[in-house]
Amino acid sequence: MGMDQVTVVTGGSRGIGAAVAVRLARAGHGVAIGYEHARDAAERWAAAVRAEGVRSMTVQADTSDAEQVDAMFDRVREELGPITGLVNNAGITGPLGRFTETSPEVMRRVVDVNVTGALLCARRAAREMSTRHGGQGGAIVNISSGAATTGSPGEYVHYAASKAAVDAMTVGLSKELAAEGIRVNSVQPGMTLTDIHERMGDPERPWRVHGGGCRWDGRASRRRSRARWRGCCRRRRRTRRARCCGSRAGCSGGRVRSRSAAASAHARGRAVVRAVGCRSSVVGLRHRPSDLPSGNSC
Repeated sequence: MGMDQVTVVTGGSRGIGAAVAVRLARAGHGVAIGYEHARDAAERWAAAVRAEGVRSMTVQADTSDAEQVDAMFDRVREELGPITGLVNNAGITGPLGRFTETSPEVMRRVVDVNVTGALLCARRAAREMSTRHGGQGGAIVNISSGAATTGSPGEYVHYAASKAAVDAMTVGLSKELAAEGIRVNSVQPGMTLTDIHERMGDPERPWRVHGGGCRWDGRASRRRSRARWRGCCRRRRRTRRARCCGSRAGCSGGRVRSRSAAASAHARGRAVVRAVGCRSSVVGLRHRPSDLPSGNSC
């Protein structure tokens, strides 16, 4: 990737988004870090991006608000230049709980951010990058979740449903925008060590006992997780060599390999950067890992 690559990363002030921003910088991208509340954290990660020798900026925006999304993209274009990529990462879960105990207000906000926000950002990015609108092409990577496949029963079915909508959007946009020079893919992270678990009310969730009685911090489980992660990476590399578009790449196997949140998030970040970098005219390819266990989510 050359220095003329400019990528917007929404929700880039923490977790997977922050890791993606740094890895994109190492690949030569100028990076705009979108955030809603965590300004100080966003500025710290922008400094980390600049330390890699590329330009960076932070932009505050509620991605569920169309006017704020437009203002964000306008600022990025003015300060960093033509936009060539979007990582649709901003998302929320709401509190953990059974579906019947989840309030309509929580459901609406999750759908507003995870679905409407992703649609609005993808729409504006497409208008920036589409050759039909005078752009030079580019890439959109939507951050989905393993929950879109498993449904996350007993935890947050509404969140899982919102991420399944993101996958459907990915397939549809990949077919609609491929002829206009835009590749659209999604990545389905599995359990990742970020502060999202604390914000949903269960900071120890990555180490709890899930379905089937398998403890994720057990030695045997770590071996299985590593094997699944290596398999996912190999499949992702094959998908990359196929120059993919419309792919949903699962990286759900390598759940808890250590208690390092940074290492866990950066592992997911690698998959996202691969998705940004793949080049394609192949549309509609679907990639479903067969080893997603029940209860896996991001």
